[in-house]
Amino acid sequence: MESIEPLIAHIQGLSSSVDDISHLHNLLKQSEESLQSQAAGLAPFLEQLDPSKHSLGYLYILEAYTSTPIQKEQASEVVVFITNFINSCLAEQIRLVPEKFTCVCKRLKDQVLLLQAPVRGVGPLRTAVRKLQPSSEHLTALHPDFLQLCLLAKWYKTGLCVLEEDILEVDQPRDFFLYCYYGGMICIGQKLFRKAMELLHNVVTAPMSSTNAIAVEAYKKYILVSLIHNGQFSTTFPKYTSSVAQRSLKNFSQPYIDLATSYSTGKIAELESCAEANREKFEFDNNLGLVKQVVSSLYKRNIQRLTQMYLTLSLQDIANTVQLSTPKEAEMHVLQMIQDGEIFATINQKDGMVSFHEDPEQYKTCEMIEHIDSSIQRMMALSKKLNAVDEVISCDPVYLAKAGRERPRFDIDDFDTVPQKFNM
Repeated sequence: MESIEPLIAHIQGLSSSVDDISHLHNLLKQSEESLQSQAAGLAPFLEQLDPSKHSLGYLYILEAYTSTPIQKEQASEVVVFITNFINSCLAEQIRLVPEKFTCVCKRLKDQVLLLQAPVRGVGPLRTAVRKLQPSSEHLTALHPDFLQLCLLAKWYKTGLCVLEEDILEVDQPRDFFLYCYYGGMICIGQKLFRKAMELLHNVVTAPMSSTNAIAVEAYKKYILVSLIHNGQFSTTFPKYTSSVAQRSLKNFSQPYIDLATSYSTGKIAELESCAEANREKFEFDNNLGLVKQVVSSLYKRNIQRLTQMYLTLSLQDIANTVQLSTPKEAEMHVLQMIQDGEIFATINQKDGMVSFHEDPEQYKTCEMIEHIDSSIQRMMALSKKLNAVDEVISCDPVYLAKAGRERPRFDIDDFDTVPQKFNM
């Protein structure tokens, strides 16, 4: 069995210049089989290396060491090793072997889940994503794992910092599906339903050659979020949706489509009856909480309709019209909607009357102008990037041949509008 000491000496001596790193990389590749065969005894050698200087060599040894089955009592030690490495390593060195770095980071996720402490992996994986990314527009294989840990740890706001970035480059379709699905769930947790719809819509309409479980679960949540945010749902897919999705997603989601049909009647009793009839299915899918929000949103939707018909209305009349039990319940709903900016109204506590008003926003304040300007600048920058990508694709012979065959299938009206990132 080959001794590890000479390799450690090479790592310590060849981790400075670009030429040395290239030579070291070749030596490490030649030593992979030996490292794997001695994996269980590599921990002491990690202590001889500085991950902030010897990142490439440290990664090779750490990957081999963590490739063996890890017992629960060893998990904390492994988490510390990997966390320290992620925080200290040099991006330019670990990017030489991105697959190994990704593998080690995924093992960190596995260990924190084994320890039932997902929060311990959130910070390190966020750092790992940044170090692995060539640019903020690139989706890495670690994005889904980071978002999954944010979900499990309920650190939704931390996940949002990644979701706010525009992703323009994707290597693996599965990473994109999971990124959008977990991202949609994080946005639901923060009640950012517009952004959640955008992400779940991406999963449902993304190209797929066969039905996958991620798309099915995303479609179910997309139906619920559409009802909460828009008050309606259309079962018609955009034409650019894959034929597989158009054929199969509805078959797996019938209780959700039934719920949308009940919602469209505007009748609370009918909606509650449908929700109760399918309660077991919704609970099994972990969507019962969202279904309850759907039911609650119908009360709000019915109250919003009243604002279009009346200037003033008593709390008792509101309760009767939208099928709430008491005027007090109506008052709580109206107050919450005023606070959330969903309606504009005042309540006269003395006589229990509600006065509905027009939207007071005049779109002429300095803050609003700056908001609109920043949005325009972002759209202009995105347009330039899309034009650059379009120029590259337009020269690709494979694309041109395929586009020529499929051109008759589409026209400009087949494409739906892209949800924007701001409300006005």
